[in-house]
Amino acid sequence: MPSVSTEAPVTAGASAAPSTTSPAPAEQLTPGGPGYRRMSLALFAAGIATFALLYSTQALLPAISTDFGVTAGQASWTVSAATGALALFVLPLSALSERFGRRTLMTASLAVAVVVGLLVPFAPNLEWLVALRAVQGAALAGLPASAMAFLAEEVRPKALVAAIGLFVAGNSIGGMSGRILTGWVAQAWGWRAALAAVGLLAVVCALVFRAMLPKARNFTSRTLSPGALAKTVGAHLSDPLLLRLYAIGGLFMTVFGAVYTVIGYRLVADPFNLPQGVVGSVFVVYLVGTVSSAAAGRLVGRLGRRGALYLAVGTTTGGLLLSLADALAAVLLGLVLITAGFFAGHAVASSSVSRTAKSGRAQASALYQSSYYLGSSAGGTLGAIAFHAGGWAATVSLGLLAVLGVVSITLYGSRCARVERRRALAGH
Repeated sequence: MPSVSTEAPVTAGASAAPSTTSPAPAEQLTPGGPGYRRMSLALFAAGIATFALLYSTQALLPAISTDFGVTAGQASWTVSAATGALALFVLPLSALSERFGRRTLMTASLAVAVVVGLLVPFAPNLEWLVALRAVQGAALAGLPASAMAFLAEEVRPKALVAAIGLFVAGNSIGGMSGRILTGWVAQAWGWRAALAAVGLLAVVCALVFRAMLPKARNFTSRTLSPGALAKTVGAHLSDPLLLRLYAIGGLFMTVFGAVYTVIGYRLVADPFNLPQGVVGSVFVVYLVGTVSSAAAGRLVGRLGRRGALYLAVGTTTGGLLLSLADALAAVLLGLVLITAGFFAGHAVASSSVSRTAKSGRAQASALYQSSYYLGSSAGGTLGAIAFHAGGWAATVSLGLLAVLGVVSITLYGSRCARVERRRALAGH
């Protein structure tokens, strides 16, 4: 894996501002060191807060539909508005992180998202709820790309996949805890109280994040002009490998967004008829995502990046097919496999972006996050529309199409790599 630059990842054309830190390169963090442990805990807490807030309404969609008298597709916009806004704002906020620092931007983003999260329970109607969720998603946009860039600068390259996997593991814990918490609180006191509980959880995580995150040691403040930003983004979008990774991340998230947006509607209806609290508890399968994302580094070491992606695809496909059964045990096992495959695939693809980008890492990560969350937004809404039109089988069909896209892109990438190797050998 190539070495990580100790300067901010910008391209030529960026005008330098005075450094906010010492220009001398500092030792990068390694597993086992005290700074690494503090950083891991901080970003783990940030991951919990991010996913708990971002998907806070997902397990509550049946209750929101009933309360506001809207369809599954309409209620799904409370999720899609947040993820869509995040996708749109992640790139411009990543540019701000070049100037003000990853740590500062992540702290500000999380603080704003938490404040909005405390206001969301008081939304008087669906329109206000969707609007507040969009603002919350835009605020959260400062976290993902900045976190990836922070890790690429501060962690030794050999430990990068594991470090990103731990951040993704925090996402899975946040997704699980937020959904379980909202499920049981909603059953007792309603969906508004459930959203308030998630807001309080995020407050605690934000305080832990701010207290534990070490100061950046390898960041140099720079102002990225609009022209330089456009040049950097254009360079990334003209890189075939990065484009494939962006598409893979978006397609994996399309599957995940569709499944987890709709699964609540399926489980509260025939033949399962589960209560809201039990439906929320089903999301304990997110723990599998914690394990699979943290293990992504070992999978890459044994199988290579393409091999790890194929394993993630196979696992996800098996889960989708198994979830078609009307037996609750089969559906739950299917969710386990879908979750494991998704988080493993996401960890491999996102770490590959950080590894591939030689400059402009914040923008490279931001583009990945944009594709990733656009996939979530599209998957959530399209999955709900498919469910309304054709039931769970239609939602699964949408997921299988997305998985087929991942396979096609990965196979095409393998073919391109073989062609490049032949050309290199012929050139010698």
